[in-house]
Amino acid sequence: MVSILRKTFIKIYILFWFITGCKVSHRPYEFDNNPEIIAPDYANEESWAVLPTNYPDFLKNLQINKELKNADIFYIYPTLLTSKNNKYWYSDIWDADIRNDVYERPVKYQASAWLEAGNLYIPFYRQAHIRVFNKRYKEEGKKALKLAYSDVKRAFQFYLENYNKDKPFIIASHSQGTLHARELIKEFIDGKPLQEKFISAYLIGIKVNEEDFKNIKLLRSPTDIGGFVSWNTYKYNKMPRKDNYEKWFKGGVATNPITWDDQKYADKNQHKGLLYKNLTIYPENVKIKVGDGIVWSTLPDIPGKLFLSFIRSYHFADITLFWKDISVNAKQRVNKWFEKN
Repeated sequence: MVSILRKTFIKIYILFWFITGCKVSHRPYEFDNNPEIIAPDYANEESWAVLPTNYPDFLKNLQINKELKNADIFYIYPTLLTSKNNKYWYSDIWDADIRNDVYERPVKYQASAWLEAGNLYIPFYRQAHIRVFNKRYKEEGKKALKLAYSDVKRAFQFYLENYNKDKPFIIASHSQGTLHARELIKEFIDGKPLQEKFISAYLIGIKVNEEDFKNIKLLRSPTDIGGFVSWNTYKYNKMPRKDNYEKWFKGGVATNPITWDDQKYADKNQHKGLLYKNLTIYPENVKIKVGDGIVWSTLPDIPGKLFLSFIRSYHFADITLFWKDISVNAKQRVNKWFEKN
């Protein structure tokens, strides 16, 4: 019986583990000896996971309004390269398994939240291995993150020059993707002419501080535009280890992803819905409270919830827990931008 329960827990844990967390490769290549991986060429559609003209079938099936939108979403996915046996510092975007992983996890369960708000643009990029977040690999980790950002930057530049066509846009991201999104905003948007077309940014899954930007402010109502929201999710009434809390949570922005304002609580009847297995939406499912750098969520009321009760960090579900809330809010902000412009 114990063995059966353990196997069941592992299956459910893997299903929910859209963003794996803390595995570290013990014997990576030296960064300069990392086998060369061909860089993406964003003039080639094969370098894009998603363009409005090539949505995968699961997005088409989720999509209600199938017409091209008047706004765009530039989405940057999180760290998926996590295997301890993988010696590479960054991912091979031409590998079929890696490409499929991008579709089956972040595109399906995260980026889809913005599907009705705008046209989705999702570049493949040579994301850094998760070991870069381990202080043991600090120096080489910086190089890997720099390379990953160089891809994201080139993708964004190509998007602006070839796809945007003067439309307003949202930037959405999770975890490592948020590190790169933050740099994009600093380099291209904050205090720049492009800020006029900037609807908002959803900078999720890594600590972001209010003072990270000069002219991009924290959004404090559901219809504010021109700024950003951010949060990191943890199980209700549980805390990270002290060293993790100090580094990754304390002092960071914690937006209420249900009410989108300064309320410190939201009840289940306010929750619009999480997204789970088979792309099923579960409304009125969790209640939350907001603290210093953390959004605490109650245990999701879904199949397998007993086994989820053993998990403290809900980092893997930062977006899926509030999938419908994000979907509705993104459309609100797009509509407000057009009202003002």
